[in-house]
Parts: sequence; structure tokens; C-alpha cells
Amino acid sequence: MLLTTTPVIEGKRITHYYGIVAGEAVLGANVLKDLFAGIRDFVGGRSGTYEKELQHAREIALEELQENAHRLGANAVIGIDIDYEVLGKENGMLMVSVSGTAVFVE
Repeated sequence: MLLTTTPVIEGKRITHYYGIVAGEAVLGANVLKDLFAGIRDFVGGRSGTYEKELQHAREIALEELQENAHRLGANAVIGIDIDYEVLGKENGMLMVSVSGTAVFVE
């Protein structure tokens, strides 16, 4: 399945719009505390542990987005937007949400 943040796919023609599809992934309360406790992983101002968890959550959300688009009959998702939100009391959870438009391209 083709995934893109752009509204069109160069060289492809959109023949059907199925509508908006989305996917979400939420990291639990202890995950963020554990990640911040691993602050010693910082190298050059970056936390490898935190980045791996964010990447994993983003992959889960994108997989869910693709599954939802596939169920509709789409073979591509255009205009993808990725958002990160801190949730819960005392900011104990992190949500990664992705959305886009499911389409069929030829």
C-alpha cells in the first residue's frame, strides 16, 4: 500500500476516494516514566530509548491506518498527518495518531 503525506501521488491517477482513515497507538503510564528514567541514554541531546518507543508507536498507528484503508478497498492513503499528544493525569500517557484519505490509484 502506498502511503504519502502529499495530496497526490505523482504518476498515479486517483480513481476513487473512500474517505478518512486513522490509526492510533498509546504508550502506557509506566512507559514514559521508564523512558525519562533512562535519560542516561542521551547522546548528543537525544534519547535513543525514547526515540525507539516513539518509532514503535508510530509504526503501530501506521499499520492500523493501512488495515483500515485496506478494509475499505483502498490501495493508497494520501495526505497523511502524524500527531503526538500527551494524555492522562500528570501526563502519564503518550498517544500517536495518524490520519489520511484512503484512495484507489491506477
